[in-house]
Amino acid sequence: MSPRRMLVIGAHAADFVWRAGGAIAVTTARGGAASVIALSYGERGESGELWKEPGQTIERVKEIRHGEAERAAGALGAEFQCLDLGDYPLEIDGDALRLISDRIREFAPDVLITHTDTDPFNPDHPIACAAVGRARSLAAGAGVKSAFETVRPPELFLFEPHQPELCNFTPTTFVDITSVMEQKLAAMAEMKAQKHLVSYYAERAGHRGNHARRSSHNNDIRQAEAFQRVTPQVVSAL
Repeated sequence: MSPRRMLVIGAHAADFVWRAGGAIAVTTARGGAASVIALSYGERGESGELWKEPGQTIERVKEIRHGEAERAAGALGAEFQCLDLGDYPLEIDGDALRLISDRIREFAPDVLITHTDTDPFNPDHPIACAAVGRARSLAAGAGVKSAFETVRPPELFLFEPHQPELCNFTPTTFVDITSVMEQKLAAMAEMKAQKHLVSYYAERAGHRGNHARRSSHNNDIRQAEAFQRVTPQVVSAL
């Protein structure tokens, strides 16, 4: 398989690390390219450790979170950018939608990954899912000649939410991240504003590794990440 281009779009600065950090590292290790876009820094709702500091400000939190995410992405071999659209609540207007679509069009990914459409514990994740899905369609056009430049529709996957059984998430794809687990751990360690999540997602990788072994009979898999494929897979035979 030729090197792939992967674009991960999360609502907040750290979402990509917990849920797709291994898949990103696998892509770049194989010579592919990966880019991460955060719609916000998670500066209001997802920077708990930083808000314990007296005199903390929104701008300082954004600055710290940008550094964390940039270093984490670098550990995985990816680029990071934040559109800084605000969080809790994340709100996507027409201009923001066009901006996301432009970023998809510019990177022209083979694979696009984002949130599930349901999350009872996070108000921003479903908003991100809807925006990314719509932006993907806008970037690809209607499949005919258009008045604007289009890209080939990227394969669309949803990454695993914190509580999958409450978020309409059913795994259809496991990515073996055993060979890049140390990179994922290094990336997660950069996210000090949410350091309480590191052990949870390290354990989750082990759980999904168990499921991947059972599904594949490949006993070499120790850690994995789970994804739900949205777009149909086209094959010549089953």
